[in-house]
Amino acid sequence: MHSATTSLLDSGRCSEPAPKRSRFGEPQKFLPVVFVAFTIAFLFFSYIHNHIIPLLQLGRPAGKVDESTRTRGIVEFVVFLCLTTMLVICYVRCILTHPGEIPENDPQWDTHASDKHFPSDWAPMALQEMKKTGERRHCKWCGKYKPDRCHHCRVCKSCILKMDHHCPWIYNCVGFANYKYFFLLLHYSVLDTHLITWSMLESVKRCIEEPDATPFTMMFLTFFTETLCFFLMALTTAFFWFHVMLTSRAMTTIEYCEKSMPKKDCERTGYETSVYDLGFAGNLRAVLGDNPLLWFVPCSRPSGDGVNFISDETRLTKDLESGKGIRRRTHQKTQRPPRHLPGSDAVHHGSYFSSMNYGSTMPR
Repeated sequence: MHSATTSLLDSGRCSEPAPKRSRFGEPQKFLPVVFVAFTIAFLFFSYIHNHIIPLLQLGRPAGKVDESTRTRGIVEFVVFLCLTTMLVICYVRCILTHPGEIPENDPQWDTHASDKHFPSDWAPMALQEMKKTGERRHCKWCGKYKPDRCHHCRVCKSCILKMDHHCPWIYNCVGFANYKYFFLLLHYSVLDTHLITWSMLESVKRCIEEPDATPFTMMFLTFFTETLCFFLMALTTAFFWFHVMLTSRAMTTIEYCEKSMPKKDCERTGYETSVYDLGFAGNLRAVLGDNPLLWFVPCSRPSGDGVNFISDETRLTKDLESGKGIRRRTHQKTQRPPRHLPGSDAVHHGSYFSSMNYGSTMPR
C-alpha cells in the first residue's frame, strides 16, 4: 500500500509540464489595460484643458494677465507633466517586464533532472519553505520544484518568482523582476492624483462662482474629473501605503494573506515577522535597488536572482546567531527528515543552520 501511494505521488509530481503559452496570447485580457490607458489619457487632457489653460490665460491682452496665476499654472503644468511621464513609463514597464520564472535547464529545480542528479530527499541547503511532510514544494503544472516565495499563477500559467499577486490591470503578475516598477507606479499615481485633486479645486470653485461665464461642457468635465480623481486618489493612496507596509516588513501580498488565515492548530504568526527581513533600509534596497539615487527611477532593479533570499543580513540568520530565533516557514512546521547530499555519505538534517560549515555555506 505504501509503495503504491509513493508511486502515485511520484507520478503526479513528475508529470510532464504543460507547454508554455504566449504571455499575450489572450487579447480579451488587454481590456483592463485599455481602460487604464484611456483613463490616464482622459485625466491628462481634461486637467490641461479645464485647469492649466485657464490658469495660463492664453489669448488675454498683456495688461489683463495675472502674472502670479500664470506662474502657478506653469509650475503645476511642469510638475504634472513630469509625474505623468514617470507614471506612464512605470506602467509600461510593469506590463512588458516578466516578473521572473524558475530557471530553465537547472537540475536542482527540474523534477525530472533532479531525480537523475540528486537523491529523492535532497533539497538546496538555503531552502526555507517546505511541505509539512518535509518534502520540497513542487508545481504539478510546470514540472518544477519551487524556490522560496515562488507560486504558480493560473492566469499566467507559470511559476512566478517572489510572486506578490496577479494584476489584471497590467495583464501581468507582480513578482521579483517587476515589483519595483509596480511600487513606483503606485507612488507616482498617488502623487499625480493628489496634484490633480487639490489643485483643481480652484477650477471647481470658479465653475461654481461663475456659472454664466463657464460653458456647460467645461463645467461638466471639471466636476467629473475632480470626482473621478478624488476616487482614484483615495484608492491608490490606501493601496500604496499597504505596499509600503509590506515592503518595510519584507512581505509579499501572498505572504501577508497566508499569515492572516487561521491555522488548523490555532497558531497565528504575527504580521511583523518575516524570515526574510533585512531591516527597514535593507528591505527598501531589496525592492528599490542598491543605489538610493535611483530608488524613484524606473530602472536599476534590485540585485539577486529571485531564487535565494536568505543571507547574513536576514532576521532569521541574526536571530539564530544570537540564540533567540526559531526557524519559521510558510509551508512547514515540522523538522525536515534527514537527507544525503550528493557525493557524500554524511547525513545532514533539514535545518540549514544546523550544518557544521554554517558560515561558509550561507549564500551571499
